[in-house]
Amino acid sequence: MMTTRQPPLKKMFEKVPGRYDLVNRVVTLGLDGKWRRLAVARCLEQGSDSILDLCTGTGDLVVGLARQASPRTKITAVDFNRPMLEVAKKKARQAGVEERILFQVADAAHLPFEDASFDVVGIAFGFRNLTFRNAHRDGHLSEMSRVIKPLGRLVIVESSQPGSMLAGLGFRFYLRSFVAPVGGLISGERSAYRYLAHSAENFYNDKEVEELLLEAGFSSVETTPLLLGSAAIHVAAR
Repeated sequence: MMTTRQPPLKKMFEKVPGRYDLVNRVVTLGLDGKWRRLAVARCLEQGSDSILDLCTGTGDLVVGLARQASPRTKITAVDFNRPMLEVAKKKARQAGVEERILFQVADAAHLPFEDASFDVVGIAFGFRNLTFRNAHRDGHLSEMSRVIKPLGRLVIVESSQPGSMLAGLGFRFYLRSFVAPVGGLISGERSAYRYLAHSAENFYNDKEVEELLLEAGFSSVETTPLLLGSAAIHVAAR
């Protein structure tokens, strides 16, 4: 049975620590940027007229999309937290792509868009927060499916579970001994990074993610493991 416990991330997101992006780079050994670039490529590989970046955060994915997408592509960035979107806007401005992006504060459980509004929905390292022991998981999944056009796609880059026992042991050790303490030390938000490490350690494996997406109305799911399966890109077709 799903718990209604809410992750202790809201406080961290509201504060938007100045070192938020730095923490991401440190705890992923710089690989999060590479993985986001791969997700951008998957979002754009078939061409699209409209893209939604869900759980935009500080904007790395949406800025990458705006830099590489066709000039005709409409790009929307959504997050529940206004200060995070302000950071994303600043990045977009510095990259010269702010005018290409519509930034909007919205709840992922109640997206303010009509059915079948987007060719592609992308989400970078936000899917776990929307689905891991989240009482609104099914609503989040339903909304993702609802706003994607028929034959459109959902592109997710997220932590995962390594396929081998040895890699899994190493992954869990890394989360407990490095991600949780170092992320907490740099950010000053120890409880948030303890939660992040715990949720990554206990998050769904690839097959479980695929089952969730198929149950949510997607017709097929393609998964590409990253770094021995500790992360993955999932591309779900509507």
